[in-house]
Amino acid sequence: MADEPVLTAAQIDRIRPFSVPRIVKKGEILFEPADKDIRFFVVISGCIAITQPEDDREQIVAERKPGQFTGEMTMLSGRRSLLRGRVAEDGEVLAVTAENLKGLITKDAELGEIIMAAFVLRRLELIDRGKGNVVLLGSNHSANTLELREFLTRNGHPFAYLDLDTDPSSQALLDRFNVQMGDVPMVICNNRNVLRNPSIHALTECLELNGAIDLSKTRDVIIIGAGPAGLAAAVYAASEGLDVLVIEKGAPGGQASSSSKIENYLGFPNGLSGQELANLALAQTTKFGARIMVAETAVYLDCGRSPYRLVLHDGKKLSARTIVLASGAQYARLPLENIDAFAGRGIYYNATHMEGQLCNQEEVIVVGGGNSAGQAAVFLSRNSSKVHMLVRSGKLADTMSNYLIERIEENPKIDVHYRTEITELKGNGHLDSVVWRNGATGESACHPIRHAFIMAGASPRTEWLEGCIALDKRGFIFTGPDVVPMQAEFPWPLKRSPFMLETSLPGVFAVGDAR
Repeated sequence: MADEPVLTAAQIDRIRPFSVPRIVKKGEILFEPADKDIRFFVVISGCIAITQPEDDREQIVAERKPGQFTGEMTMLSGRRSLLRGRVAEDGEVLAVTAENLKGLITKDAELGEIIMAAFVLRRLELIDRGKGNVVLLGSNHSANTLELREFLTRNGHPFAYLDLDTDPSSQALLDRFNVQMGDVPMVICNNRNVLRNPSIHALTECLELNGAIDLSKTRDVIIIGAGPAGLAAAVYAASEGLDVLVIEKGAPGGQASSSSKIENYLGFPNGLSGQELANLALAQTTKFGARIMVAETAVYLDCGRSPYRLVLHDGKKLSARTIVLASGAQYARLPLENIDAFAGRGIYYNATHMEGQLCNQEEVIVVGGGNSAGQAAVFLSRNSSKVHMLVRSGKLADTMSNYLIERIEENPKIDVHYRTEITELKGNGHLDSVVWRNGATGESACHPIRHAFIMAGASPRTEWLEGCIALDKRGFIFTGPDVVPMQAEFPWPLKRSPFMLETSLPGVFAVGDAR
């Protein structure tokens, strides 16, 4: 692992009031993969080995020596442990419960900074090294494999990936588990459960990503959507001591996490990827105690009761005094009859390193003229032989930032086709070729391109709110002063006026792209 912090005697003394001293013996197991409510251990003497069990043996991931401490982000999120903690040398430790650890981080700024930095870096290193409680066996030609990889990556959950098409060890695993064609992708979960071609929901259940969330509580705030706006709302609310739950359909980061590089976000002059932004925001959200429920979708809001009640797609019911709608907007699907058949098999709605690996040194298409499309084109041009940008309008200046336009115009590997739209997709199982038409000339041509990234237009995810709060014709949510003209259909019941981000329903707010 990277250089680990070593606490001073004075810093350790500040931890003692939050802890219980404990004598440990060599060979003692302090925690196992998939254990819940594990302790945070500060090593006073001796040594703790952090290991990954593999059948009848284990691989050492790290060692914690005097002055060092155990734990990573699962300590704060309430999720199950990813690794084993085994005493390698007799000694003494300070054991701190997860609840006391949160109190320590909140009350002691210096120690909080040290512990949070170590937790974040440890999680990133686990991700980079593929160490954890998940092994994914799949194929780069499988849409379901791509979906599972994206879900785990965007959730910041470490996993090992074996490509069944290229990995020399894959055949032994296939034989061991008697894997059939319809079983791929396959997931080995918690080193014991085998999932064959699982759904996202099944994987979430196996990993118990939502297992630490109490559904019976009435929350101060429930936030729908874990994009930048939703995570920001969670940080601000939780840091003020409110009980916050975030519900996310997929994984934290929202549409921003599909961006390869964001350069116009305050505080990051050198830019960062959407996934990095999401990971940092998620760590900050977790630090203040907000809970995040993933792979869940809100389908109904009971407007006629207080506290408000939300119903999820699987029937779960949640209640909250305040609701923040941060569900964002989703890229529109092109009006092509067979487009869904190629989802993940040549048609993509994200442009990250993962998708970029699938089209190395090939020609690709990016559909759209906004900043997300521009960022995708610049990113994909690094490894693709040619990037074709298809833009419906006659210029980029109306929808794209100047810095991106300049980069696109100066990049010899990017060709911009104005007033151009895709009219047909061809292929058998995977996209093989694309027909596009130039609207100015009326000419159509077929191009043998196997990868197209769709980032054109966006629509809000608000159908489930119709009749409950005021929406415009496209489904975007009215807030603040815009609510007043809607009084006839959605009467405002309070003497005060709606707050700036408040919807036509008091205590229900909307932020981000859904407005």
